[in-house]
Amino acid sequence: MSFDVAAVRGLFPALGDGWVHLDTPAGMQVPEQVATAASTALRAPVSGPGGNFPASQRAEAIVEAARRAIADLVGAKPSGVVLGPNSAVLLGRLADALGEGWLIGDDVVVSRLDSPANVDPWQRAAQRSGSTVRWAEIDIETCELPTWQYGELVTPRTKVVAITAASGAVGTRPDIRPAAEAADEHDALLVVDASSAAPFVPLDVTELGADVVAVNASAWGGPQVGALAFRDPAMLDHLPSVALDHSARGPERLEMGPHAYPLLAGLVASVDYLAGLDDAAIGPRRERLLTSLRSVKSYQAGLLTTLTNGLRKLPEVMLIGDAMRRIPSVAFTINGVKAEDAVAHLAEQGICAFADPGAHGVFAALGAAEVGGAVRVGLAHYTNTTEVDLLLDAVARLT
Repeated sequence: MSFDVAAVRGLFPALGDGWVHLDTPAGMQVPEQVATAASTALRAPVSGPGGNFPASQRAEAIVEAARRAIADLVGAKPSGVVLGPNSAVLLGRLADALGEGWLIGDDVVVSRLDSPANVDPWQRAAQRSGSTVRWAEIDIETCELPTWQYGELVTPRTKVVAITAASGAVGTRPDIRPAAEAADEHDALLVVDASSAAPFVPLDVTELGADVVAVNASAWGGPQVGALAFRDPAMLDHLPSVALDHSARGPERLEMGPHAYPLLAGLVASVDYLAGLDDAAIGPRRERLLTSLRSVKSYQAGLLTTLTNGLRKLPEVMLIGDAMRRIPSVAFTINGVKAEDAVAHLAEQGICAFADPGAHGVFAALGAAEVGGAVRVGLAHYTNTTEVDLLLDAVARLT
């Protein structure tokens, strides 16, 4: 494997601002090729689809290229890829469509590990239909999501099981197969939010056992575009349509209004960027993606070990979570220091980080508000050992 972090850093003009960008939980910075693709599409004549002239045909080509790019990323078929502004909006549309057929006594299963994007839409749909929301809990010591729960939580009345492929808050990468098996046994739909996992690990919708996978391109340096990938594209024609065109078929049934074509062009470039992270990657884009993301995973594992071991050595720092499988997203608290004060100190040292007050999501379940919230950082493809050392030194000054 040949992951060259110095070469990767050279792809990102934004890194010239001098800051240490550990703000990956909000998305990675944008590589030059993505910005160029979007700006080129802005300059080119692009019209609406359906016309017999080049500008219209260009729009159709951009949309089809975006569907193929996401399909390659998650091992799906282009005809099953729905495009939209972000995964939260698309999951909301999916929940609205599915919830129309739910009855009192039905239920949905969500997890404390998931982000609100894959929890709130299902809660709202359940509330409208009088259905029940059942929760998979996390281990507060390790932030693991115990898999045995799904054998008890999923019942013949379960309509949807929503689960994350990786937590962008604490980094946990749960084993999805038991949830997939339980959902399959009871004919429930398994919806996997892979937004935080997609930049770091190879994905395959079939191997996951998912019926639907959601991703956000901004997570890996793409534009603000999201996608849903259906394992069985035929399912789309059985969903209530939200499209303005009542004759819409396939993925267009969950798409509203015209696409942001320049952003979709940037999406294609961003998947190509992922496929090129390993210089040794060859073959079709799907194969290059698998090779490159394996290299990313290997590189990030070493960097993450350096970061977590360094934080554990600081006596006043408590690392949140200790999952066996994880992505490079890290949360921690500092004894006697509020999270918002800690990130202000880090900003003075030129380091980008976030404070979570612990009022919602996984941090609320962990009681982070009682200790002043949690500091959140994330490693990116362009993060190097020097930046990790700078973070550790800055945190040490607070202890």
